[in-house]
Amino acid sequence: MASAAPAVSINLFDPAVQHCPYDAYKTLRDEAPAYQQPGTDIFIVTRYDDVRRVLMDPETFPSGSSGTAYRMKTGNVERQKRVADRFSAKGWVPEPTLGSRDDPGHKQMRAMFNEAFKPSRIKEIDPSVEALADELIDGFIDDGHCDWVSQFAVPLPLYIIGEQMGMPRTDMWQIKRWTDAFFHRISMMLPEELEMEMVDREIEAQHYFQPIFDRLRKEPDDSLISVLVNTVIEGWGRTLTNEELHAEMMADTFVGGSETTTNALAAGMKLLIENKQVWHQLKSDPDRYMKTFVEEVLRLESPVQSLMRFCSKDTEIGGVPVPNGALINVRFAAANRDDRAFDCPEKLDLERPKAGSHMAFGSGIHHCLGAPLARRELIWGFTAVVDRFEDMAFAPGKNDFAVHPHFLLRSLKALHIEFEPKRVEGSLSVGE
Repeated sequence: MASAAPAVSINLFDPAVQHCPYDAYKTLRDEAPAYQQPGTDIFIVTRYDDVRRVLMDPETFPSGSSGTAYRMKTGNVERQKRVADRFSAKGWVPEPTLGSRDDPGHKQMRAMFNEAFKPSRIKEIDPSVEALADELIDGFIDDGHCDWVSQFAVPLPLYIIGEQMGMPRTDMWQIKRWTDAFFHRISMMLPEELEMEMVDREIEAQHYFQPIFDRLRKEPDDSLISVLVNTVIEGWGRTLTNEELHAEMMADTFVGGSETTTNALAAGMKLLIENKQVWHQLKSDPDRYMKTFVEEVLRLESPVQSLMRFCSKDTEIGGVPVPNGALINVRFAAANRDDRAFDCPEKLDLERPKAGSHMAFGSGIHHCLGAPLARRELIWGFTAVVDRFEDMAFAPGKNDFAVHPHFLLRSLKALHIEFEPKRVEGSLSVGE
């Protein structure tokens, strides 16, 4: 089936477009709702209803290529083999992660994660998240300024997922270095030399985690990593292999459990500084507005901009022919600003009805299992901002608002802010 020639020309691999992609998304929604990225087999889907259709139809649009006519037509096949060979020679070749599996294996594996990340268990960690948010702010409150990304947005979810996994806090920045390697490797933006450097860092992580797996098999504890190591998956009749565990350490636990929340914490602070009327409204009644604010941050600045699916048969999306074997890039971030689904989609609206109807966490069988944890961390993170800051501003001359080059995720490199600590009622100012 031949695809229709696009009337527009947009390159979502261009770092300049990634810096602020929202005009490009609007053009694609309006003029090319299933846009084949030139030079690739990738069809980019941008309208809300089309994205939802892809996510809700895993038979037509599976997460893996089995049963499709997909054949990578570039030199990346050889490059992927070299990556696998490097893992094999020095460590363990990661198996497909939860997010890249289809049923029945996906459903069986996810049952274990659903138990580990169930909302009731997540709510139990509220006191830890609240205390950590205050502890982090205590570390820089007297300075009157900080890099919000490195001093708050990164450590808050990083330390929490580390605690859940049973990792000592002293090791978490080293683990962050390793998971950053995975983050950059999946960006689809690296030259081969840099990709291999990231692979070597991941292999370092594998040799850190492997003795932990071995110990927990002999001496289980109550950590989340022990659950992953020792749970016999119903339908499989076995626990996860080392290769499966190493894949999960990078993708669905430490990156999935921290990176996306980091990006939302950073984006939310930027939005508050840019929308002072919203900041004042949020401060006026946080109990009323906080949950909606969090949902609006997730909708407007989707931390996961997109993920991939495959096409298992000739079909159409948005009236555009899409052939069996195509790669489908579902652009959550574009769907979340679709004026067909949201009134005034560019507006940060604390009165927005059904604010949680966005797709920042996906939809369907692969809906993000860490969504309850992310929402709790965002609520407590921004609650600490309301409680501790009178006002905030961008630090003059220190921000370029650059994002890491990435085809799938959106991540601010840094956010330098200045702030006025919240005044305690009855306290005296200097000179009074």
